[in-house]
Amino acid sequence: MNLFKGIKYNFKGFMMGIKNPQLLFLGILRFVVVVLLAFLLSGAVFYFHNQIVNLIWKMPESGLLFYLWKLVSWIITILLASISAIIAYFIAQFLFSLFIMDYMSRKVENIITGKEIYSDDTSYTALFFYLIKQEIPRALLPMFLSLIIMFTGFLTPFGSIIAVISSIFAITFLAWDNTDLVPARRMEPFKKRLAYFRKNLLFHMGFGLLFLIPVLNILFLSFAPVGATLYYIENIDLKSNEDNM
Repeated sequence: MNLFKGIKYNFKGFMMGIKNPQLLFLGILRFVVVVLLAFLLSGAVFYFHNQIVNLIWKMPESGLLFYLWKLVSWIITILLASISAIIAYFIAQFLFSLFIMDYMSRKVENIITGKEIYSDDTSYTALFFYLIKQEIPRALLPMFLSLIIMFTGFLTPFGSIIAVISSIFAITFLAWDNTDLVPARRMEPFKKRLAYFRKNLLFHMGFGLLFLIPVLNILFLSFAPVGATLYYIENIDLKSNEDNM
C-alpha cells in the first residue's frame, strides 16, 4: 500500500508543480541546472575518451588488439559518463538545487497550511549552514554506496541483478532527499529522521519509481520536493496533530 502511496504523491506533486507558476519556474530552473551540469561533465568524458583510455591502456597501432581496445574504450567511457552524471547531480545539489528544493518546500507548506513551521531560535544563516551540513550524510553516503554497487556489477557475473538492486537503492535515497526537507528545516535530529526513513522504506521506494522513467525522470525529480512536502504535511503533521489532541 505504501509503495503505491509513494507513486501517487510523486505524481500529485508533479501536477501541483506544473499548475503553480512559481513552483513551475523553480522546477524548470532546477531541471536546467541538473541537465546542464550532467551534459557538460558527460560530454567532457566523451570528448576526451581516447586520452582517458590511453592513460589506462595505450592504443595499439593495428590488429585485433586495436579493435579490442576500441570496444574496451567505449565500455569505460559509458561507465565514466554514467558516474559523471551521478556526480553532476550531487554537485548541482550542493551548489544550487538544495536551496531551490528548500524554497519549493516552503512554498508548498505556505500554500497548504498558510505558514511555515521552523525552529524559532535559529537564524536564517544558521539554518542555511545546517541544511548544507545535513546534506552531506544524506547525499554522499548514497552516492558512494551506489558507485560501489555499480562497480560490483561490472566485476561479477551478476551484473544485471546488481544493476536492478543499484537502481532501487538509488531511487529510494533520492526520494528521502526530498521527504527529509521539512524535518531538516525544523531542525529535527538526524537519527530521528533516519529512523523515519527506515520505517517508511516502501513509501520512498514507490516515490522514487517514477525516477526510473527515461527523460521524464529528471522532470519528476525536479518537482519531487512538492510531492514530498505534500506527503509530510498531509500524513506526518496531520497524524502528529491528531495524536496531540
